[in-house]
Amino acid sequence: MRAPKGQLQRTTIDYYGATLRGLEIQQSGRKPSLKGLPADPSYTVDVFPSVFVPGEPETSITTRFVQQALNKQRFPVNVIRWTPEGRRLITGSSRGELTLWSGLSFNFETIMTAHDTPIHAMEWSHDTQWMISGGHDGIIKYWHPNLNNLNIIQGHKFPVRDLSFSPTDLKFVSASDDQQLKIWDFRRSKEENSLSGHTWEVRAVDWHPHLGMIASGGKDNMIRVWDPRSAKCLASIGRHNNSITSLEWNQNGRWLLSGGRDHCMKLFDVRNLKEEIMTFATPREIHTIAWHPVHETMFASGGSLCDSKDAINEGTIQFWMADDPKQKACIEGAHSSQIWSLAWHPMGHILASGSNDKATRFWCRPRPGE
Repeated sequence: MRAPKGQLQRTTIDYYGATLRGLEIQQSGRKPSLKGLPADPSYTVDVFPSVFVPGEPETSITTRFVQQALNKQRFPVNVIRWTPEGRRLITGSSRGELTLWSGLSFNFETIMTAHDTPIHAMEWSHDTQWMISGGHDGIIKYWHPNLNNLNIIQGHKFPVRDLSFSPTDLKFVSASDDQQLKIWDFRRSKEENSLSGHTWEVRAVDWHPHLGMIASGGKDNMIRVWDPRSAKCLASIGRHNNSITSLEWNQNGRWLLSGGRDHCMKLFDVRNLKEEIMTFATPREIHTIAWHPVHETMFASGGSLCDSKDAINEGTIQFWMADDPKQKACIEGAHSSQIWSLAWHPMGHILASGSNDKATRFWCRPRPGE
């Protein structure tokens, strides 16, 4: 599927009606399903949120363009995150600004200068009470949900590329271009450990959702798995042939997914990290990956396909299942340049994308009949 070039009329994606409908069906003893839904837009109210159809992951593929969000003064969008309750999307730009967009009507709500340099990383704590952000100048900031800035740390001397909280939220880890990973005590804002081993810039890091285990990847083409207590490297995985740009643990705690500039993604099982259990090949460089919040076997990737004739890096979104090396769907031309960040709405019915083309776009599931 190719994304439309023109912007559509402003649309509201209200999932409350479908949620009530799904609850009614469950209370009647029936099982909600999206399979076999009549090809008629009047059945849109029966397009239930993903939580009602956990056994139908392919019904949550979001290939329909909803809306484009642009700031008046436009700069590349480096990172995007939904607020924990899904009411707003927060975007971080190369100008150091945070912009809030409505999660229902996708209109602009507010903008603020958050960093003096480009923002590369944002992450919410598991208890949803804090957000941290990292900038190009190595500074890490603490934010309340109302985006009041409560703390500032000079975390690194080089750009902070990624951040991740521990399962208890008592600690977090930062990844930087200085080849270092740092473990921080969140409340005391004190560095506890430095993880050394990467030989080039560290671009991605993710703390295991349940265990004391950290995975990182960078421009040295290596994935490293660490014990944050001892600062020891537990495993070094050299299965990519170019820079690793993104990696993420699955919420099931078993799988680790990585993506790189070598045009592939690799899925590993934590019980045997020496070899991948699946490789997902694509003609595109991978810049970002995102597991679906409800369907544990489903994920999306954002990449770029360079046209050698005019050197345009067209941004593409692809949808995958963990048990199949072939893509399930593709949005070609999702953006006119590289896609730096993808974020699923907590309910799983909307995917947001942020790009080097300075736009944020929202994608939803097709209506019945489309």
